[in-house]
Amino acid sequence: MDIRIGIQNSPREIGFESAQTAAEIESAVADVVSGSSPVLKLKDAKGAVYLVPAATLAYVEIGTEESRRIGFVA
Repeated sequence: MDIRIGIQNSPREIGFESAQTAAEIESAVADVVSGSSPVLKLKDAKGAVYLVPAATLAYVEIGTEESRRIGFVA
């Protein structure tokens, strides 16, 4: 699943692939937005951990779980 995270006052975004499900990611983001967690913590497919403070979080884009097609589509 592709994840893109926007950071306030930063021209770049964080982008990575995660093995977590969309429901797990949505739950983590909801906890941060509601204020029950001060830090958004997500893991990528290779095991790296991303920590984003709630105060700097601009947006989180959750991609589809569908695998990408290779080649031409008729």
